[in-house]
Amino acid sequence: MASNAEVMRRSSWRELWRVFRHPVRDESRALLAANWQRLPGALKTPRQMLGRQGNGCGATIGAMPRCDFACRGCYLGDGANRVPAASLEELKAQIRALRPVLGPAGNLQLTDGEVTLRDTDEVIELLRYARSLELIPMLMTHGDSFRRRPGLLERLIVDGGLREISIHVDTTQRGRKGAEWSRAEREETLNPLRDEFAHMLRDVITRTGIRIRSATTMTVTRDNLDGVPDVMRWLLRNADVFHLVSFQPIAQVGRTEEGFGGGVTADDLWARIAEGMASDDDRLQRGAKWLGHPACNRFVHGFVYAVRGATPQFYPIRDDADATDREIVDGFLARFGGISFRADDDAGTRIARMLGVARSAPGFLAHAVPQFAVHWLKRFGKGNPWRAARALASGHARVQGLAIVSHHFMSASELGTPLGQERLSQCVFHLSVNGELRSMCEVNALGIREQYYALSMAAAR
Repeated sequence: MASNAEVMRRSSWRELWRVFRHPVRDESRALLAANWQRLPGALKTPRQMLGRQGNGCGATIGAMPRCDFACRGCYLGDGANRVPAASLEELKAQIRALRPVLGPAGNLQLTDGEVTLRDTDEVIELLRYARSLELIPMLMTHGDSFRRRPGLLERLIVDGGLREISIHVDTTQRGRKGAEWSRAEREETLNPLRDEFAHMLRDVITRTGIRIRSATTMTVTRDNLDGVPDVMRWLLRNADVFHLVSFQPIAQVGRTEEGFGGGVTADDLWARIAEGMASDDDRLQRGAKWLGHPACNRFVHGFVYAVRGATPQFYPIRDDADATDREIVDGFLARFGGISFRADDDAGTRIARMLGVARSAPGFLAHAVPQFAVHWLKRFGKGNPWRAARALASGHARVQGLAIVSHHFMSASELGTPLGQERLSQCVFHLSVNGELRSMCEVNALGIREQYYALSMAAAR
């Protein structure tokens, strides 16, 4: 299948030359500079990725308000299942409005209810349209549609160009196929379900020959906080297929059960994450980065080093206490901030981009690449780089990338505080609602989603 023109786009020589000459787009550099300029001085630190590498995230609203689950923590309004889905033209207008904010290779979430319940041809059209605007659409889903409708995931990948997917799994969900999953009370009980999704994704990658970047999300409450360590242990074992996890402490909005939201602090959550990784919390904190306000999200990019028969180990890509990490990671971002290989479908484009990077800063790379490689081999080999090199060369060990993220959405009461307003002014997660860009927290907590739904219902009558 990989040779199908719909599967792997082949770049022309002109496109390859452009990528080689400009591995980081001028538009990306300009947008990063503008975002950095808008940040208050206190947030302009080496931990800050807004304006240095990322430009935030966008999401659709109304793509399919209906959902066949009835989860305990739901950000949709009470009447969501009665709201008609937005038209393709309206959704395309939303995507166009987000494009200048997100920039090339910007992150777009296809979400709002369960999007896979929409007509498959229309989902494919939305995926293709987002890609035509140089955005990277991630389909947000509970995943059960793929269990119930074999072939659906493959069709979205092959015909729609889907390259990123996020599957939500946790004990707050209600409605999943299989009685053992629909009333699970412990996160570890859901690991066989997570295994099923991991096998599904590995199989579709093998069948299509297409790289799929998969994420998983988890709503965190006081009831399932103690399950986070086990979820992390599962992720370390499955980092070959799941490259990102997003933990989302629940806010009291939408149809969330009364009193269910709140009560989980960022420190509480990250202590459990560290426990699951057999890591001290300080090391994770030294590797933590921000995108916008630090109270809104935390994330750690890193590598999982897995030796056959041993417990996988996670290492942040940049330890704030390590001089080599600071020199090389910060030096790379200063030269190539905004670069992205995620939108490259074909090997030729990836190679052209890498060669363009080498052409742009040969002196820095000639010094940084071997130094960083040895540095990481020493880290993996517990001080012995040859041990790690031999294990990797023989296939006895492997290295996988993993990003650990926590998103902290606000309730209406939090939004009304001085800190809430400060966070809102630095928001990096937007939707286009009736032609106006709004923060996701505003949409969820201030009734904006319900107002949008009411207008949709009135227009459908």
